[in-house]
Amino acid sequence: MRAIPLLTLLLGGWFVVPAHADEAQDWLTRLGQAEQQQSFHGTFVYERNGSFSTHNIWHRVQDGKVRERLLQLDGSAQEVVRIDGRTQCVSGILIAGLGDSPSSAARALDPQKLKNWYDLAVIGKSRVAGRAAVIVSLTPRDQHRYGFELHLDKETGLPLKSLLLNERGQLLERFQFTQLDTADLPSDSDLQPSADCKTIALDSDKASATKAAQVWRSDWLPPGFELTSSTSRKDPETKTQVNSLMYDDGLARFSVFLEPLNGATITDTRTQLGPTVAVSRRLTTPQGEMMVTVVGEIPIGTAERIALSMRSDATATK
Repeated sequence: MRAIPLLTLLLGGWFVVPAHADEAQDWLTRLGQAEQQQSFHGTFVYERNGSFSTHNIWHRVQDGKVRERLLQLDGSAQEVVRIDGRTQCVSGILIAGLGDSPSSAARALDPQKLKNWYDLAVIGKSRVAGRAAVIVSLTPRDQHRYGFELHLDKETGLPLKSLLLNERGQLLERFQFTQLDTADLPSDSDLQPSADCKTIALDSDKASATKAAQVWRSDWLPPGFELTSSTSRKDPETKTQVNSLMYDDGLARFSVFLEPLNGATITDTRTQLGPTVAVSRRLTTPQGEMMVTVVGEIPIGTAERIALSMRSDATATK
């Protein structure tokens, strides 16, 4: 069955009865639990800006740990291995949206929180990868985030298909399984990284992370977005200290990077590739000229406003 476009829901949203919202919350709760409880392996396609890639995934939940391996099947063999949501090794550069920062642990989905920023509803049924699915929509309540259409496996609650759409209902990103096996447990060899998968060194310097959080703040954030992590690292090429802050609303997220210019000349830039935007702006602070870059899956106007809102607390650096 063809997925019901989110635009249909936007135009007829006032007909959604409260029971549908409650049912949607139940399904999102199942989704949040599924990836922490259900082992599987399969093949999925990822689409962005009309470009497609195909990937294998092995996901094993065993002995209290969630181990996962992704391998891109098109072009160069790009790969990532994660344990409990933390990246262990990578090869190549995975398409934005499939990778993550080394320190970004798996996040629990909280439907009670999400319903403050999204209208939740069950809007139909579908069939994906030969499996029956329920379609859940998350329609943003403001212009600062995108809408989602999730096709969740009736048997397990796993996401079989995910569509990310802008305010006009246009597709920005698609994730969709073409084959999924939830019966057989991935083996140790399935989860073993290739020789090209390079180990990621995790920064465990909590003091530097705390300093980054103290020094930088935002005068404005979209409703619901909260600071979830901050780090301060030295760039191996420029040798300058780069502060990074990550924010999310329980579903969408973006990062802010702040780097001293040290006399360098830069041009303000704004780019968008599918749902991912990158906005760079020059910022004058008590510590000198800084380059502020906002990267994430949020509308470009929102990213620009965030970049211009960043401030430093001069007292924290003394």
